Amino acid sequence: MSTSPAPAKSTELKSRLFDGIARHDVTSILEAATMQQVIANAIVFHQGDPAHSLYLLVEGRGRYFYNTREGRKMLLPWIMPSDIFGVAALLPDSTSYLVSTESVTDSFIFQWDRVSIRGLAERHPRLLENAFSIAKDLMHWAVDAHVGLACHSARERLAQTLLNLAHDIGDNGRDGTELNLTNEELAEAATVTRFTVSRLMSEWHRRGILEKSRGKVVLRSPEKLFTL
Repeated sequence: MSTSPAPAKSTELKSRLFDGIARHDVTSILEAATMQQVIANAIVFHQGDPAHSLYLLVEGRGRYFYNTREGRKMLLPWIMPSDIFGVAALLPDSTSYLVSTESVTDSFIFQWDRVSIRGLAERHPRLLENAFSIAKDLMHWAVDAHVGLACHSARERLAQTLLNLAHDIGDNGRDGTELNLTNEELAEAATVTRFTVSRLMSEWHRRGILEKSRGKVVLRSPEKLFTL
């Protein structure tokens, strides 16, 4: 990461982190952060690293991931503009990050070191409340993922994953909602095999639900996918 001037739109940033906080206080909170530029596919922090900073994504796209003991990289939720990550830096005791984070595209992020953000949270208690409310959403994601794995078929999990990703990171194109994703990424996100992804995507392509090319999906009929 490198220190960089803030993008112009960062001054208009709206994030749940600042809900209920006066505008002039939000300005002072942002002024206490350092703007960092992150190139695509760069690691922001590794699981197990000391939780030294809280981050807020201003521009670009990132995601969480976890490396198993066997060396498998498991993809977790996406990080979108206005999302925070590294909430462990707000905890009172020294702790470490539970998962890793990486940039998916060239990105800009605000970074607060642990001492600074904890000091700001003492002056603005709502900041801490908002951060842990956001962290709670990630717990909901983990519960939903576990329930899906235990109760839903591979077909249902992949269909729901595509619908969720279309909502979160999809771009509206001429032929439908476009997603820049590989079969491997879809397999990790839906907790299915790449073979299953390939088989189901081919079936849904024949049915006109979507189009699949290398590293890209165009969702043409989400209503049909929803019925699955």
